[in-house]
Amino acid sequence: MKPRIVRANESQTKIAPNDMFVGQVLQDQVFVPEDPSRLRVTRVTFTPGGRTNWHAHAVGQILYVLSGVGRYQMEGGPVEEIRPGDTVVIPPNTRHWHGAAPDQMMCHLALSESDDQGNATTWQEAVSDPDYTTAPA
Repeated sequence: MKPRIVRANESQTKIAPNDMFVGQVLQDQVFVPEDPSRLRVTRVTFTPGGRTNWHAHAVGQILYVLSGVGRYQMEGGPVEEIRPGDTVVIPPNTRHWHGAAPDQMMCHLALSESDDQGNATTWQEAVSDPDYTTAPA
């Protein structure tokens, strides 16, 4: 892999698929891996109420909140509020979800990588409204 600069105009904003997200969510691929790297960096912007489905990452995930107010929940844990500058470190194969607060947008960088078999994310069912609207701890 050669050193290079990925220019801002090389990435196109895409609407996130509605079978993996609830509400309007926009994705920008900041960095797509090239061999031997397996790291993917995505800027994700959630409109108020937007969120991921439940999911897990084979090698884990790191979220870095850029703006707005969001929510994060690991299965079995409380709903937690996340704010700009917060970093969420999610261990491998941990079922979780994340997204914007009900009344505010949220933008974060999502860093994840694939395992040796090329698996990165296992998407599951949508987060229910009652689970989502639980007040943060």
